[in-house]
Amino acid sequence: MKKRLFHFLIISICFLILNSCATKLPIEKGDFKETNLVELAKLDSTIILDIKYATSNNFVGQPVYKEARAFLQKDAAESLKRINASLKPLGYGIIVFDGYRPWDVTKIFYDVTSKENKKFVADPKEGSRHNRGCAVDVTLYDLKTKKEIQMPGAYDEMTERSYFDYSGGTEEQRKMRDLLIEKMQADGFTVYKYEWWHFDFKDWQKYRITNVPFSEIK
Repeated sequence: MKKRLFHFLIISICFLILNSCATKLPIEKGDFKETNLVELAKLDSTIILDIKYATSNNFVGQPVYKEARAFLQKDAAESLKRINASLKPLGYGIIVFDGYRPWDVTKIFYDVTSKENKKFVADPKEGSRHNRGCAVDVTLYDLKTKKEIQMPGAYDEMTERSYFDYSGGTEEQRKMRDLLIEKMQADGFTVYKYEWWHFDFKDWQKYRITNVPFSEIK
């Protein structure tokens, strides 16, 4: 209870700071592709959304999104749709935990995360690939039962169980994790070494860091 209250107070302070002074995105030079964020639920209704950051069931202990929605740049979204289709003959589908993430949320995550766990969150000075609409957090579900497949570690767990090559857990859990990684990497995504669920799209450098709230995305 004390830990949850502490997180609540820290997040509340962060929101007050963000609302009281201008947030500054990293300055980026060069040419970038036009941002074209596609809503995943509209693109493929068989992709299940479990947007934990729109709930209190996340590592900060309270919602940081006002809407349970997920977006990706169009090319990345189309790739995820193909991956989802490729899993269906095997009896699985994709669950999305998070996609595009406004920059100010990345700053909140960084500010509330302990120094030893900073590798699990992006530095807002550099921005996140989520901020570019080119990173997605996913897992698998069973098509028959609609239940989430068990992996060696839980989503957003800040331990070695989250590493993409963690050798613990059961053989079946590792098999499912490796299947997810194989399918994602076969169609343009690369797994983040500290998080088996986090995948970066191949063209992430071509898009700008963005801070547009979900409510403003058509």
